[in-house]
Order: sequence, then structure tokens, then C-alpha cells
Amino acid sequence: MMVSEIFVFSSLTVAPQLSPELLRSFFVNTDIFKIGTRMRSLSKKPRSSSLDTVLWLVLLAVPFVAWAQQVGSGPARPAIHAGRSVEDWSSLSLAGSDLHSEKPVLGAKDVYPEFTRELFQVQWRLGDPIDLYVIRPKGVAKPPVILYLYSYPSETDRFRDNEYCTRLVQGGFAAVGFVSALTGHRYTMRPMKQWFVSELQEALGSSVHDVQMVLTFLSSRNDLDMNRVGMFGTGSGATVAILAAAADPRIKAIDLLEPWGDWPDWLAQSSLIPEEERPKYLQAEFLKKVAPLDPVLWLPQLKSQRIRIQNIADDTVTPTIAQERIKSVAPAAAKVQHFEDGQRFYSTASGGRIFRWIKDQFQAAPQSQPAADKAPASSSRAADRGAGSQ
Repeated sequence: MMVSEIFVFSSLTVAPQLSPELLRSFFVNTDIFKIGTRMRSLSKKPRSSSLDTVLWLVLLAVPFVAWAQQVGSGPARPAIHAGRSVEDWSSLSLAGSDLHSEKPVLGAKDVYPEFTRELFQVQWRLGDPIDLYVIRPKGVAKPPVILYLYSYPSETDRFRDNEYCTRLVQGGFAAVGFVSALTGHRYTMRPMKQWFVSELQEALGSSVHDVQMVLTFLSSRNDLDMNRVGMFGTGSGATVAILAAAADPRIKAIDLLEPWGDWPDWLAQSSLIPEEERPKYLQAEFLKKVAPLDPVLWLPQLKSQRIRIQNIADDTVTPTIAQERIKSVAPAAAKVQHFEDGQRFYSTASGGRIFRWIKDQFQAAPQSQPAADKAPASSSRAADRGAGSQ
């Protein structure tokens, strides 16, 4: 491959992911055209092919990394303005945001005796396409729906596991799965110093909005019972479930495994955070940004939803002090379970039993209603230790 071909390929790969404003910043700030010209001139000189390849890759990588670091070093903003998308991460509601869903793209459809699995790509945010799995039981016209959101870090691989999907649809339930913002395939075009916790306001705010947008998409299908919607979450996914339930009355029950929260204590003691980064997350400015997204603020307000919270004592991602704080603010009707260690937890959760509680909340025939509730205005380790394989 000639240098000019490598240069064009790299430009075409990067360009579709960026807004016009960021593209202009990329080209101007890195002098990429000058470097491309220099690379083309180098290709005319006799060199070994292996040395050429290394040199070209280095020259391509250095300006992009420098640009990414420059963009990432700017002050954090409570909202993102990307093209026509305006999003307020500090608010659970979509009322302060202007997200527009593009037409969903069906990427795959698998039909099995027990279920049908569809993979859609949905998008309402520039440069952030979401892989969304919709798994429906066979022989059920309009099944109730459970959303599954696992903790950071996680991938969508489990939703391609046929045995796992069979457990999800047992009892005649539809399952919908995706990953949070800044997680899995959604972590792209970022300097490495930015990750889920460093961008906690964005990660949580975007994910809460995603849940509401997903529910709106599901409602448009007309093959699911949107009067019976629950959400199962682990770790950060459990946190998103709490916040999403506070924002969207379509969610009738939430099942929470080791939710993150009580941010001052969680950020001070969670084993997920590298020690060299911890001081900046304890600064007043950072804590102020994430305070409106603390589940201890919203959990007591969930009066109508059915709630279960499960904590494992030996988990160090969510420290004991945070577990106790979340437990203390849970509504009186919430079911709270405590396990001394992972072994005791798995003895009750394996073989798909972990999903029984959330399903049991919808087993009774639904009350006759004219339609599903309207959308709101305008519109930790334990998870990765095996909850996904239950």
C-alpha cells in the first residue's frame, strides 16, 4: 500500500466519526495535510518496506494522539453540542436535551426454537451508534420486557450466547440488552485518560437518556407489552436503572445488584479507581458535577416501582459504606438482600435464578389500560464475576 493510500484510508476512517467542527479542529491543529505531503515525499526514497511501514504508522499516529489529548484536556461541559444534538448530562429527563433518533438498522436476525434475536444499530447521538439486542420468546404475542444493563466494563457478547438468551426468555419474557456510554464498542475516539469514571457525569447522564430513547423505540414496534417493563442492572448499570426509573414511569420494577452510588464515599474507597487518579475525583468541582446523578438522591423517590437490591459484602468496587448508605435510603417496600461473599450469592443466583424476582413482578395478568404510560417530557465486580452467565 502506497503512503498516499494509507493517508486517505486513515482520513476516511476517522472522518465519519467526527462533527464538522471537530474535523476542522483535527486538520488545523495537527497540520495533517503537511504531514501527508511529507509522507508522500518520503515514499519516493529507497527504504526497506518494513521501515517504511513503521515510519508511516508513527507519523499518522502522532498528530492524531496529540490532537486527541488537546481536545480531551479542555474543561468538562455539562452538555454536548454535536451537530444538531444538544444533551444535558446533569438532568435525568430528556426535557433539557434535543436527541433525535435515526432510523434503526437491523443488522442480524436469528431464529431458534425458543427465541428470536434481533440486533439493531440505533443512534441519536453523533459518533455513538449503539448495538441493541431485542430477544423475544417464541409463541408469545406481546411479552413483557426486561432491559438488561451490566456494569462497566462490559461487552454485548452475552447477548449472543444462545443458552443465556434461553434463560432470559424463560417464562415468556422479552429481553433487551445494550451497554452503557463509554463502555465496550461505545468507547471510541477518546484519549486514553478519559474513561467511565473520569467522565462519570457524561457516562451516567447519557446512559439514562439512552434507556428512555430505547423504551421509545421499543414502544414503536407494537409487538411488546410496554405496560410491563422492568430493568435488571449490575454495578453502574444498576445505578443507571435507579436514575432511569426516577425519570421514566414506563419502568415498573428494577432489580439491582451492587449499585454504585453515594459518590463521595464510593469515589474515596472503590477499588475500581487507580490511586493516582483518586484525588481529582474527590475535588469539590468533580463531586458537584456528579451530585445530581447520585442514586441516594433518587432512590427514596421511587414510590411506585417494585425494587430489589442485592449486595455482596466482599465486593470492593462498591465499598461497604456506600452499600449501607444506599440501603438506608431505599423505600420501605424495597427488598434488600445481603450476602457475605460471592459463593453464598451464586448458590441462590445460578442457573438463571437471578432473573426470577424481576420476572415474578410481572407474572400476574396486566390490568387493562388504554395504552402504556407516556414517555416523560420531550419525548462489580459482581457483574463480571458471573452475574451475566446466570
